[in-house]
Amino acid sequence: MIQIPPINQDQNQILPQIRCFALDMDGTIYLGERWINGATAFLNRIEETGRSYVFVTNNSSKNAAVYVDKLRRMGLEIGEDRIITSGQATIWYLQNHYPEAKVFLMGNPLLQEEFAQAGIRLEEERPDVVVTAFDTSLDYGKMCRVCDHVRAGLPYLATHPDYNCPTETGFIPDAGAIHAFIHASAGRWPDRVIGKPNGDMIDYLTYRVNTKRGETAMVGDRLYTDIAAGKNNGLKSILVLSGEASMEDVRESEVLPDLIFDSVKEIGELLLPW
Repeated sequence: MIQIPPINQDQNQILPQIRCFALDMDGTIYLGERWINGATAFLNRIEETGRSYVFVTNNSSKNAAVYVDKLRRMGLEIGEDRIITSGQATIWYLQNHYPEAKVFLMGNPLLQEEFAQAGIRLEEERPDVVVTAFDTSLDYGKMCRVCDHVRAGLPYLATHPDYNCPTETGFIPDAGAIHAFIHASAGRWPDRVIGKPNGDMIDYLTYRVNTKRGETAMVGDRLYTDIAAGKNNGLKSILVLSGEASMEDVRESEVLPDLIFDSVKEIGELLLPW
């Protein structure tokens, strides 16, 4: 029987093997506009020990520039090269698999802009492909249009599977909840989901960072996305209990992390120079 790793310990010396930390954002590094306790010290410690980090988020309601601005407001100065989103990974997938396609994108205006700037041809009425994202501008008209296109049998992609997005005041419905209403009306789930835990997201991550998979750790607060992404794709996986998942969830999960910490603060306290 596979044993659940003890909290805040690294008995198998996994952390010394890690050169790059792929960090989830919501629920892992911050909640809303508030840093999780010890997060900034953890980021500093990563660099002090000769390692690197990138932020990897399934949240496709924003583009990379918005995350950079948000982190700057919170006191962290980084460039867009440190931000990897499921929206970017979906653009990369479309460029490689549907390079000439007209795309119906159900997403926020910022994501629409990011797709257009990347050369993706957006089309409302006669698309070739449907893409759904975490769309906080969703209205009934959009719901009807996306269900019409999915019902018509077009290829149907989704940026990520998360059911809920954590906020400072609780959870709000995320992309997975949107997939559920589309399924209820059109009778189809997405043909392909790009974001964590799926391989397309990790392929894009490894395309962006110059680190071997075995030397990369996926750090996050969700078992079914962050931890599964690591376990299923050759990365180390570290669960933090600062967001969605609890130890009760871990005990009931078929996917177990390599390490478990209360928060990223405790990870940083164990990091030694590379």
